[in-house]
Amino acid sequence: MSAVVQGRLIPSLLRRGHALSVDAQQRETLARLPGSVSFEDAAAEAGHAPLRAVGVHVLQVNLGKRCNQTCRHCHVDAGPDRREVMSDSVMDACLTFLARHEVPTLDITGGAPELHPRFRELVKRARALGCRVIDRCNLTVTRLPNYADLPEFFAEHRVEVVASLPWYRAQQTDAQRGEGVFEESIAALRALNAVGYGQPGTTLTLTLVTNPTGAYLPPPQAALERDWKRELQRLHGVVFNHLFTITNMPISRYLEFLEGSGQLEAYMQRLVQAFNPKAVAGLMCRTTLSVGFDGKLYDCDFNQMLGLSLASTILDADYDKLAQRAMRTAQHCFGCTAGNGSSCGGATT
Repeated sequence: MSAVVQGRLIPSLLRRGHALSVDAQQRETLARLPGSVSFEDAAAEAGHAPLRAVGVHVLQVNLGKRCNQTCRHCHVDAGPDRREVMSDSVMDACLTFLARHEVPTLDITGGAPELHPRFRELVKRARALGCRVIDRCNLTVTRLPNYADLPEFFAEHRVEVVASLPWYRAQQTDAQRGEGVFEESIAALRALNAVGYGQPGTTLTLTLVTNPTGAYLPPPQAALERDWKRELQRLHGVVFNHLFTITNMPISRYLEFLEGSGQLEAYMQRLVQAFNPKAVAGLMCRTTLSVGFDGKLYDCDFNQMLGLSLASTILDADYDKLAQRAMRTAQHCFGCTAGNGSSCGGATT
């Protein structure tokens, strides 16, 4: 279930000792690219000087970098060879923050967050607080022997499943994620359908997430969703509720791909030229607070992977200050404002 090269698992950037495994090196690589305008200036021209939060409506918690897959595009550099996981004290602090400030949504991500030993406890306790709970699932984790009951667990606790799938055909998916991943993903989707996810008349929401397999922007989300619904049902009998399109961010392994293929400068120029001022207002960072596995706080998951942390941690978080904080931005932010916009909730315009 992991990407392979000549029969071998692709190790993470960290395992390979690659320079881009260091967040400062990633920031430096992006900063030295030629550009006619900074993201800060572009946001200011759109009426956001500085770009600020408008509350904390979503606590997005990254449980660690352990994953059963090693995807070529992964901005987290997650994989089977990563061991970082959230500690008990940090997880407990996240739950305290949710309860104390009545944050309506817990968004759980990774890696494969389900591999964390306290994943199910986190879901149950957040649901007991009345939180909407989102799980960002790679699908194939539900095919592992000890996790085969996840669809039933999700359904029992009314978890919203946001499942990543590069494309609705095997060739594109396996090229990005590894041989056989598409087949396993379809089996996982059928299992989710079997317990009610994506089915008419139920409230069990199944959302698929797609990102381009190359160095280009995703097509319009609404049109693509119609295509995906038609083709997945026709070819595989799979149904789902929504499709989110996400622009690939020039971070970690995708940054490695862009550099190695000589497309980094051109791709960044494409993002800058496609800047959409209307997308700024809907940026996820304005209503989301991101928590790293180590408890550090960030404006978003992408800033987390670049090491652009905030001054506080979840252990000493000041809600009022965080709810109106100024964002930390850099050139990668053009990825979220290009074209129709991009976020963990799909297109923003």
